[in-house]
Amino acid sequence: MVLRDLLADTLRTLWAHKLRTFLTMFGIAWGIISITLMVAAGEGLRVGQEKVANNFGKDVMIVFAGRTSLQAGGARAGRLIRWEDTDHLFVKEEAPACQYVLPELGRRLSVRSLYNSGTLVVAGSLPPFASVRSILVAEGRFYTGEDQALGRRVAFLGTDAKKQLFSTRAAVGQTIHIGGLPYTVIGLMQQKDQDSSYDGFDVQKIFIPFSAMQRDFPLQPPNTPHNINRLLVTPKSLPEHEDCKWQVRRALARIHDFDPRDKEACGFWDTVEEAEAFRKMTDGMKYFLGGVGLTTLLLGAIGVMNVMLVAVRERTREIGVRKAVGATRRAIVGQFFVETLIVVFLSGGAGLGIAYGFCALVNLLPMPDYFAGLLPTWQSGLFAFALLSTVAILSALYPASRAAAVDPIEALRYEPGS
Repeated sequence: MVLRDLLADTLRTLWAHKLRTFLTMFGIAWGIISITLMVAAGEGLRVGQEKVANNFGKDVMIVFAGRTSLQAGGARAGRLIRWEDTDHLFVKEEAPACQYVLPELGRRLSVRSLYNSGTLVVAGSLPPFASVRSILVAEGRFYTGEDQALGRRVAFLGTDAKKQLFSTRAAVGQTIHIGGLPYTVIGLMQQKDQDSSYDGFDVQKIFIPFSAMQRDFPLQPPNTPHNINRLLVTPKSLPEHEDCKWQVRRALARIHDFDPRDKEACGFWDTVEEAEAFRKMTDGMKYFLGGVGLTTLLLGAIGVMNVMLVAVRERTREIGVRKAVGATRRAIVGQFFVETLIVVFLSGGAGLGIAYGFCALVNLLPMPDYFAGLLPTWQSGLFAFALLSTVAILSALYPASRAAAVDPIEALRYEPGS
């Protein structure tokens, strides 16, 4: 039988058994759709969390000073520790696994423009602060190393701070008064979604060079003019994260004479550990959803297998007639193989198309925080397609091969339902 005749005969057979063909195709398509959507939901949750976490800062550790809980160097426990403005220089030298070690000084101060006023958080640090804390520029620029070196009175505004001080008016180039001192607005921040903070959301802040902040607005007593609020640290790479963390703790312990194992004296808000914990949780949910989808897929596979087994059994007499008129075993098995391939590829393609189309439609809608939409992966679609295709082909070929091996006379004697 030539290929054209084989295809024509196969299509006639499928059309003659429309309901059976539809049920088989529906089982394959539904299994592919279910696992694709389940995995897409888990992937959307993971990517959404990662996006929100990166808005706060990528791989950043916030280092706070506290009170000692262990004795060290003859000093009793309970001693108050305060970071100083030169600590970051020493720590950077002693912590080769760290990329950035930045001081940060922040206070709530009265701020006014020509149009409005308010009490806002003003934060001072070094220029890499923008990169460490994922602060993007919408207009103008962030302060530079030159601004820091010269102690210039320049200010970079968060989106909410700009709205409060200038509403819809232009702000870059204007003068604001922070604590009564004039500062020139040099830039505006892009809108930023932030799920956590240690002293307020960045959109509500004003950022100025560390040198200007320390000179104009040092911490109030009992702090000294050289004290700072905290240090910001990032590792050079994720594998060096724990080394960086220990090197920072050890260096600060050496400067301030406390035990480096004392976590109360030197506290870390470690976004790397938080991200890893959340990643494990989202991965668990992803695997759970994938497992649910796989269960549905296996149920669909069983349905497909049953339909194919029944289809071959019903056609035992047909097989006997074809063998009686000279059809070879190879020709009979080949027809079943082609039928199954047509059903598998049509239903598999339809299932993937429906799943990806549904994901695209859902992703047009606004998404909540922590969810980036339905993000299907090609691995899940390929796995579902391959599994159901294998089940369908084996379900058709094995009984067809057995039936083709039956003596034609026995096959002609077969009665459906016997």
